[in-house]
Amino acid sequence: MANSVKSFSVGYNPINKSDIFTSGDRLTGQITLELASISKIYSLSVKLKGKAEVKWTENYGKTSVTYHNKEKYFSIKQFLIQEDHGKFTLLHCISGNITVGPGCHVYPFTFQIPAQYLPSSFKGSHGKILYSLEANLSRPMKLDSKAKAKFTLVHKGNLNSDPSLMAPQQNIIDKKMKLFTSGTVGMDVNIARTGEGIKVVASIQNKSSRDIKPKYCLYKKISYFAKGKRRVETIDILKEVGEAIPPSAGQTVTRTITVPPTTCVSILNCKIIKTEYRLRVYLDVKYASDPEIKFPIVVLHALQEPDEEQPPVYSDFGFGAFVNSGMAGGTSFLQNPAASGPSAPPPPYSTYGMYPSLTGFDGKS
Repeated sequence: MANSVKSFSVGYNPINKSDIFTSGDRLTGQITLELASISKIYSLSVKLKGKAEVKWTENYGKTSVTYHNKEKYFSIKQFLIQEDHGKFTLLHCISGNITVGPGCHVYPFTFQIPAQYLPSSFKGSHGKILYSLEANLSRPMKLDSKAKAKFTLVHKGNLNSDPSLMAPQQNIIDKKMKLFTSGTVGMDVNIARTGEGIKVVASIQNKSSRDIKPKYCLYKKISYFAKGKRRVETIDILKEVGEAIPPSAGQTVTRTITVPPTTCVSILNCKIIKTEYRLRVYLDVKYASDPEIKFPIVVLHALQEPDEEQPPVYSDFGFGAFVNSGMAGGTSFLQNPAASGPSAPPPPYSTYGMYPSLTGFDGKS
């Protein structure tokens, strides 16, 4: 018997030109069902879902261990057709079964995205944070027809809600050179938010026997958590190089680092996926270990007026480390956090809260 379903799909209506939703938004959409002939139907439903998932495999000699974890945020289901409780006019056979006639049928629906502290959509090498619509058509003696549509949700933080995010940061390092380079080098670095950039002012003292160059690297660190383990990957966002400073000289250099407008937001409110940013300021010394200072950067979604026609950008950012007391808890951003200094091991996964920067993962924290 030929399949009477010619096409089956689900879609949503964008609420802005950026096609981005946030928690508490109203989402409208429709299921489109095209039938070649009259068809008996048990039910037609649509589900709004939000979840996070991580998965990776590690090898221990001849043994492989897969680490997997999930976090469910919400799952809300609506029935558009179900026995005699559907919203729409149907044909009924003499037998009493629900039937829908041939042609193209559109079934609208409306959801309210829960006003929870939801993390932003994300897709990485070992995990994802996904928000979606799933439609299901159930018919007698047939496999269910399914359709799915993903949508983007972004957590909209507000720099004005926490003044510490806008506060400048400062750190100092002095290092004695060894082996092929003698003397010492040091720098006193201050960073501050200015416009769409990060103003970096570094007072550098080169008391070594070689030229040194100040360098800057903005990178992203992604952490995945499962079964008490953590998998980390780092991605460089941008690199910049300053002018060389000769031996036995001191110089104050100023540089503005512009955060690319396409940079994704920080994810700091998910228990199994964490996306952080660091600005690494370091001195390139030949034949020696480079002295460096790392500053945590928080990237937030840029707030826009509803009628603005700009594309989605993530150019708002602040400074600080993040404390997460769970999905129902609050947030806190700390000035001059421990992440800029000596590292400490993370707490047990069962007591997940704040994860300071760690070294030993690709040499970056």
